[in-house]
Amino acid sequence: MATSLSSSGARDGAVQLAAQFCLDMKANDVVLLNLQGVTDMTDYFLIASGTSDTHVRSIGEHLIAELKKKGYKVHHSEGLQQGRWVLLDFVDFVVHVFHPTLRSFYQLERLWSDAELVTVDQPGVLQ
Repeated sequence: MATSLSSSGARDGAVQLAAQFCLDMKANDVVLLNLQGVTDMTDYFLIASGTSDTHVRSIGEHLIAELKKKGYKVHHSEGLQQGRWVLLDFVDFVVHVFHPTLRSFYQLERLWSDAELVTVDQPGVLQ
């Protein structure tokens, strides 16, 4: 069963942690959209790109493994075998890892343009 994040602080921390894991795996164009007030399906979309099918799969598998270690289990996943578009549903946030051609085709950022763009915390960077 998926771990639902009860407090907004825990939820925000988990999605920021997921963003950091994407960056650790050298994902490109990592974007975090706050969907609260826009839709009830989830609170955040985390969108990232890999450079190849293998890279996309690796990012997705890394996220599942590392977040599980922190107590966040993926509720549903799709696309891990193909590696073109990996979708990981953690209930309170959904991660989309795209091959660059599919990301430009689907343009989720444009589709969800009403959502607030959230800054991804960069470790070691003064804010």
